[in-house]
Amino acid sequence: MANRLKDYFPLIRERKEVLEEIDASVGLRTIFYSWEQEQREEFLDFCTGVKGVKILYDSFFKEIMNPEYSPGRLNRFLSLLLGKRVTIKQVIPNDSTRIAAEGSLLVTDIVVEFEDGGLADIEIQKIGYAFPGERSACYSADLLLRQYKRVREKQRGQKVKFSYKNIKNVYTIVIFEKSPMEIRMLENRYIHKSFWGFDTGLKMNLLQNFIFIALDIFRKNMENKTVENELDAWLMFFASEEPERIIELIESYPGFREIYRDIYEICLNMEKVMGMYSKELQELDRNTVQYMIDEMQEIINEQKQTISSQELLIREQKQQYEELLRRVRDLENKKG
Repeated sequence: MANRLKDYFPLIRERKEVLEEIDASVGLRTIFYSWEQEQREEFLDFCTGVKGVKILYDSFFKEIMNPEYSPGRLNRFLSLLLGKRVTIKQVIPNDSTRIAAEGSLLVTDIVVEFEDGGLADIEIQKIGYAFPGERSACYSADLLLRQYKRVREKQRGQKVKFSYKNIKNVYTIVIFEKSPMEIRMLENRYIHKSFWGFDTGLKMNLLQNFIFIALDIFRKNMENKTVENELDAWLMFFASEEPERIIELIESYPGFREIYRDIYEICLNMEKVMGMYSKELQELDRNTVQYMIDEMQEIINEQKQTISSQELLIREQKQQYEELLRRVRDLENKKG
């Protein structure tokens, strides 16, 4: 199995060769042996083709999907996802306030502007955060406001009267590696697209669009199945590190061969790839800790609600008991 990917990508190195390079450098050796055994094995597995790289690692995703370097890749994925051809004009800076507040939850967050002026925020979550709908609504509102300000400023510079017709659609796209409970309840659906409508049939463009992608549900649904369309091929590219799936992709959709070749070229630069992997391990620790904090807080909140309910029940039962005692005393007084 270890040699199958190497048959497609001869530049993949053998385990012994990788270890020899690591051991020959004090710096690399120090980093490598600071990792847990399981982490060292994972690193060696993807460097030697035993398994694929976790594409959703932030450093790897941005290295191979960054529209500034390879615009066609993200353009193609978003075009398939949105069901229309889109072209990314530029990557725009993230909102630093939001990143500071949510940084421990985000794995990747890229905001892009399309040629028509629309904006899309593409997020990757390794662990689904609490209140995904409420958070996404706030992010979308922020995205729409950013576009509004950009359009007003541009038209002010051109001395053109501002018009709301120049405000384009904004898209909040969240890819979950482990989806939140709200999404896991719909276990047979892995792509969720919002739509706006009115009970009267009124047609109106409300601009804000949401797409949630649950890769854990996708993987479960694809067990023992072959990829049958290009969008699912992209999801498999993001979701799976199994050599069999990688080979299936590059044989059925040759465009992925170039992407995987780029990945294995990165793996040839041991200092760079170890730095990228170290960063991912640190982020994973932060995400896991934050997830545990959020989960514990939810348990505490539930326990508080339970305690409050029990206290209310105790008070009610005490009132009932006191009322019964009062009636007993009244009856005894009447007998006397």
